[in-house]
Amino acid sequence: MQVLAIFGPTAVGKTGVAIAVAERLRTAGDDPVAVSCDAIQVYRGLEIISGAASAEEQQRLEHRLLGIVPVDGEFSAGRFANLAHAEIDQLVAEGRTPILVGGTGLYLRAAIAELELRPQVPAEVRAEIEREVGERGSAALHAELTPELASGVHPNDAKRIVRLTELGRLGIVAHSSSEGLWSEHLRLPTQLFGLTLDRDELRARISSRVEEMLALGVEEEVRSAERAGVSRTARAAIGFDELLEGDPEAMKRAQWRFARRQLTWMRRMTDVEQIDRTGLSDEQVADRIVAAIAPG
Repeated sequence: MQVLAIFGPTAVGKTGVAIAVAERLRTAGDDPVAVSCDAIQVYRGLEIISGAASAEEQQRLEHRLLGIVPVDGEFSAGRFANLAHAEIDQLVAEGRTPILVGGTGLYLRAAIAELELRPQVPAEVRAEIEREVGERGSAALHAELTPELASGVHPNDAKRIVRLTELGRLGIVAHSSSEGLWSEHLRLPTQLFGLTLDRDELRARISSRVEEMLALGVEEEVRSAERAGVSRTARAAIGFDELLEGDPEAMKRAQWRFARRQLTWMRRMTDVEQIDRTGLSDEQVADRIVAAIAPG
């Protein structure tokens, strides 16, 4: 029994591939379950903007850890780790195969390894740094990070910059986003598959995906979340603020910037079987994954 992990940049088609893999595993007598490893899909009320598996997709493959937090609730990788470990351990004990699916590197790491969690930062320290970001901009604080840390975070990623800055001011050693990502001892045997795609095709997919979100009512979704008092961590959904401002094109650009960072991060990873899915259907990618995990 092993754990599978399928991940990659936004819009690369992780959910479709996971469903196709599950169908093949069932044919072989297995009973797979998807475990979402996404920092935004945990929130109820942000299903469209987060790209969570639809009701039809969940009928084809059961998904765990979707919509478990109210949209006004704060959430963290540490809390996610506890929930993910419990889900994965239970599935393995039941003889089922967990398929981890997601694009949030920290959450995937939290699911398969023991995180070295940093202590909670005093509220007054965080408030002061968030005030500075509001006044000076995230790029200004990004410029004050060490070169090693700065290389692993985009100047517009205010949430991550705030976290790195607050740790630094408290004298706590922060690590770059890629450092030792898979070097920790894995909790359980895990086979990792990273999906990549030609950049032009990926950018086109992102544009189409945003258009589909608009058709599904994503603008009303974010307005509803805003009225409900959306939390700081939920508001980090890529494109949330852009949609509130009525600028879907800006959301597409934000999604593309995020996807490029994900691809850069993936190139640094070791012990991962990367699959370039350019020109390949979900079924063809699934065939490659199933062949790779077959005994012998």
